[in-house]
Amino acid sequence: MMALCALYAVWGLVVEVAIAFGPVPRITWEHREVQLIHFHESEVSNYSTLLLSEDKDVLYVGAREVIFALNAVNIAEKQHELHWKVTEDKRTKCAVKGKSEQTECRNYVRVLQQLNDTFLYVCGTNAFQPTCDYLNLISFELGGKNEDGKGRCPFDPAQSYTSVMVDGELYSGTSYNFLGSEPIISRHSTQSPLRTEYAIPWLNEPNFVFADVIRADQNSTDGEDDKIYFFFTEVSVEYEFVGKLMIPRIARVCKRDQGGLRTLQKKWTSFLKARLICTIPDKNLIFNIINDVFILKSPTLKEPVIYGVFSPQLNNVGLSAVCAYNLSTVENVFLKGKYMQSATVEQSHTKWVRYNGEIPNPRPGACINNEARASNYMSSLNLPDKTLQFVKDHPLMDDSVTPVGDRPRLVKRDVKYTQIVVDRVRALNSTIYDVMFIGTDQGALHKAISYENGMHIIEETQLFPNFEPVQTLLLSSRRGRRYLYAGSNSGVVQSPVAFCDKYTTCVDCVLARDPYCAWKPLEASCIDIFKESEVERSWIQNIGGDASSCSDKVRENSLQHTFKHGSTAELKCSQKSNLAQVVWKFKDDVLRVESPKYRLLEKALLIFNLSEGDSGVYQCLSEEKVKNKKFSQVLAKHVLELKKIQHTTAGPTTAAAPTEGNSRVPKVSAVSTEGSTAHTSTTLMVPITTARIVTKPIGPVLTSAASKTEHFNSIPDTVPEKTMFLKSNDNFLLMFLFLFFFILFLCLLSYNCYKGYLPGQCLKFRSVMLLGKKKTKSDFSDCEQSVKETLVEQGSVSHQSGEQLKPAHDTGYETEPDYGNSQLQPGDSQVSREAKDKPFDVKCELNLISYTFPSYWYLLFVLCGK
Repeated sequence: MMALCALYAVWGLVVEVAIAFGPVPRITWEHREVQLIHFHESEVSNYSTLLLSEDKDVLYVGAREVIFALNAVNIAEKQHELHWKVTEDKRTKCAVKGKSEQTECRNYVRVLQQLNDTFLYVCGTNAFQPTCDYLNLISFELGGKNEDGKGRCPFDPAQSYTSVMVDGELYSGTSYNFLGSEPIISRHSTQSPLRTEYAIPWLNEPNFVFADVIRADQNSTDGEDDKIYFFFTEVSVEYEFVGKLMIPRIARVCKRDQGGLRTLQKKWTSFLKARLICTIPDKNLIFNIINDVFILKSPTLKEPVIYGVFSPQLNNVGLSAVCAYNLSTVENVFLKGKYMQSATVEQSHTKWVRYNGEIPNPRPGACINNEARASNYMSSLNLPDKTLQFVKDHPLMDDSVTPVGDRPRLVKRDVKYTQIVVDRVRALNSTIYDVMFIGTDQGALHKAISYENGMHIIEETQLFPNFEPVQTLLLSSRRGRRYLYAGSNSGVVQSPVAFCDKYTTCVDCVLARDPYCAWKPLEASCIDIFKESEVERSWIQNIGGDASSCSDKVRENSLQHTFKHGSTAELKCSQKSNLAQVVWKFKDDVLRVESPKYRLLEKALLIFNLSEGDSGVYQCLSEEKVKNKKFSQVLAKHVLELKKIQHTTAGPTTAAAPTEGNSRVPKVSAVSTEGSTAHTSTTLMVPITTARIVTKPIGPVLTSAASKTEHFNSIPDTVPEKTMFLKSNDNFLLMFLFLFFFILFLCLLSYNCYKGYLPGQCLKFRSVMLLGKKKTKSDFSDCEQSVKETLVEQGSVSHQSGEQLKPAHDTGYETEPDYGNSQLQPGDSQVSREAKDKPFDVKCELNLISYTFPSYWYLLFVLCGK
């Protein structure tokens, strides 16, 4: 069965493409719609390392050659800044090794760990010579120790890494050499440094993503040790195919591990790893690339829960998944599961099989507990070589870690999840929800909760305007100060965990199903319950989405429009919910927008060819269905009325300019509404009148955009008489200019045609115009005959002298004979001079000039497109 699953992972996904995976975010907040706090500095990039000190309200940011200390309440306030640059000598040596001096040969801060209240332990790539130091938080200066960072920090800024500080000792997973071919999981300690064995069964091209410590239960009586967990994706050692099969792993080591006495000296004796399962069995979907992990630890939890975001190896359909694992499931695999051993079976893709032999005692890979101490094994140094040799040869478990419910919590299509943090929230009804905040590779943040065995994505927020991936995500869960911090290549963004104030109605607030938000009837506002000092039971909140308890009255916000016959009206209406459906009503009846008379746009309704029957009240409603219940909200109300236009009959004196005493001066009006538009026509025989659509609120104003539009688009009702006169004579002036230039063009064309400057058809037309007075082609024949006679006379002289006549070459001069070597015979000098002086008959000269000169005009017409 496992081989079959592995085969699916290699060759792609057997997916039913027609099925839509994943819920749709109910609300999508664009970057400009929400209040986010940004921090970035010019010429600084790669803000990928974040460390939050909640006690001091400080956010430490590690970027390229810079370390910042920011105010965690408002990250726009920079408290400290430290530049940590690479020397010119190191940059030169790095460039000689084939690396980019402008990008790779810099110092990328990759490790920021809290050592104590006074110091931070920091490490940087340092131009492929990783270095670590101690940062004094009081003076914000480095100690200058410049410790070797091998095994603590990657050489290459593009290499994967992870680290965690546990009781003053750094546990890290990274590469140990320049080429990145020696991955290790190590502990850096002055007393007992440890590392993994450099062997493929231990680590095979891993991609580290996360590491964290889980403390032992203080109330437990078995005396268990604290454990550090590492999460990574590596090339499979169990199976061998044409390509590399990637497998998500979880590895574990014990904090009090001291290494072996003879076997595994200064190596882990408690290192074990197992496979993480994140699949949808009924759809043959396997997610075998782990991108990030968050371990949820809460006093309200019986045990920590591990959340991981996954994607398929061949992600040709753009899928991502979130799987959750109980810690007890992980521990059962390491404490009670079967081991795997290498196999030498020929003609088989299986390289490792289950080990069914005898397991040594104490159990290989187990931490030292009270049971081991009772057998006189006080530390790993006392373990027998048989146990140590077994764990050295069998670091991989045969059993896999399965998720809660044996399937993912969330599966989403057309998105790649990169980061995840989880907050545990108690709603007003005392129900506790795990709220997941998931970053994407497009700079967005999804907030999702699970309820009644289903998932609901509350909202999607665009954190970065340039859609760059979220590289780091942190959560501050202090009461009253809950923030999210996201790091990317260009900067850091601070966001609240909820945007409750964006919901303006009770129905909208409840339908959001956000455990952070509740409707406060007394203030008629949606509030963040964790920012309030007291929690009242009168607040309205329902995570199931039942808004039946909302009793707020519908506010009569409407716009009035006056229109003209045959014009077009545009009625504005926008709603934010992606789960709702827009319904238009006309005179309390549902409007059939399928009719050609209407066109439903994303945020408006167009009504064409308006008539008296279109007058009335139009309502835009948002209908959202939750649990077979439909909840409606009136989003906009428009009142359309017909404008009566008095038609006047134009007499002979109508076009005369109005006198000063004439009160019927033509008026020009423009559309002055945001919600509608009108198309009008004018007639030259009557005074100019233009329909005007007037928008005026009945009751409270819906938006302030209408007043702005009226200010910019309205035209004064009275127009000066001189202006009207100019407008009426513009068409005559344009017509006169057009006729003038057209006649001028015809004159020029006729003149050039008459002079013979135009070729082709124009010459024929010229012949007709001149009534046969044009020189005929016989004139040219006379010229040609004279030339022939001249050539024949020259040829006869040559023949009489006994020489053969050579064919003449075209030298570009028709009047000169050619004798093959460009030399004239001595006896022909007089004939040659006469031929040059008078090559043609006199009567042909005028025709020759008139035929040759128009070629320039012909070239000009060709270039100009005739």
